[in-house]
Amino acid sequence: MIKVRKTTNNARKCSWTRKSHHLKTPQRPRPVRTVMTRSQCTSAAGFFNGLPAEVFHMILDQMSVVDISVFSMVSKELTSCVVSYISSQAWRNKTIIQSFHNPTLLEQRSTLEHYRHLGLLFKRCTLLLPTKDRLKFIFSKFSQCFTPDCTGFSRYGVLLQTLIAGWDELECHRVFCFLCEQTNLLLKTEALLTTKPGRYQELQLRLFCRKVLLDPCQNQPDGQFWLVQLLKPWPLVSQAHLLFILFGPLLHEGEVTFRHALWDLAKCILMLSGTLQVKGWSTDSVLSILEELIVIPQPWYLENVARLLVLCGSSLCYTFLASKALNGRLDEISRVIIHIILVCEKDGYHMSWAVKLVQQICKVFSTAPERKKLQHVLKAFKNVNNNSLSPGNNFEDRETFQTFCILLDSSARFHTKLLHMFLK
Repeated sequence: MIKVRKTTNNARKCSWTRKSHHLKTPQRPRPVRTVMTRSQCTSAAGFFNGLPAEVFHMILDQMSVVDISVFSMVSKELTSCVVSYISSQAWRNKTIIQSFHNPTLLEQRSTLEHYRHLGLLFKRCTLLLPTKDRLKFIFSKFSQCFTPDCTGFSRYGVLLQTLIAGWDELECHRVFCFLCEQTNLLLKTEALLTTKPGRYQELQLRLFCRKVLLDPCQNQPDGQFWLVQLLKPWPLVSQAHLLFILFGPLLHEGEVTFRHALWDLAKCILMLSGTLQVKGWSTDSVLSILEELIVIPQPWYLENVARLLVLCGSSLCYTFLASKALNGRLDEISRVIIHIILVCEKDGYHMSWAVKLVQQICKVFSTAPERKKLQHVLKAFKNVNNNSLSPGNNFEDRETFQTFCILLDSSARFHTKLLHMFLK
């Protein structure tokens, strides 16, 4: 309909209006929100609280070790339930003791992975405990596994390194002190260093320190830390003796066994002389240990000394010889250099490496007269040749004749490279 309004100026204006009829829809009732208390919110165990322990354990039996480790981080209540579960003798027998000793070669890799997962489980379910309590709980699960003839140290080492991954140096030192306390490690080491025990006791110490603390390390700083912890409590001579026990030959019989052990000794020395991150440890410490090492259990053959220096690399080899040169021990370094040249010839290293080494040692001396002192190297070559030609040597022996030929070849190759360097 149309309405007409009068305005003040008597002008008529028309306006259209329309009445609209809106449909009234019924309002939906709002959902009732229940308010949970703080205790109900934090109790994430929820459904599992009403289950008997046996049923809960049956559920965990169907889960993998990794899944259980994740499950344990849901809440404190579930962590407590998981700790109770893994503390049972049945779980321990099935998960820890099985394959702890003497796994087959095919099972070795999967077994180590299994114990790495176990380390993750123990790390997560003991997250809220102090360090010492965590270690006591974990060690109690393995204390009965260690026997005098234990071969499961590698499995325990993988688990331990997984557990402490990311821990700072102070916490790792606490771990070392705890292990020493539980295993009497320092007392056993002292007994080996101060007496003459059989090889059996040395082998046990070697297995524990190598398999539990050193070999599982993933990087050089970690390996350096544990090795320094093992060496620190002892004087210099004992440190060298301990290194020989841990990395030297298992048997004193035969040159072949000794030669293979030099690889492990070289890796150990390189670990110590790498980027030094341990307080109170320096390159001089490493050189002093090396000096003591090459006379254990008796003075080494010079060829073995030279081979160890070659395996240690250019930097450490140069530092070792340069320190002797500065101390005036030219006759000694001349003999070592001769045998380094022999090792390069025997083991197939480039002779140019030995020439560069001699060149670097020449730079240690500031004046020309001092550099002439390195003529001892040539005299040493002459003496070695004369000793090889002495009447006592029987050249009908094939090995002796072959050694003499290698000596001549190495001398010719070294001087050829040396002359080529100067002509260049």
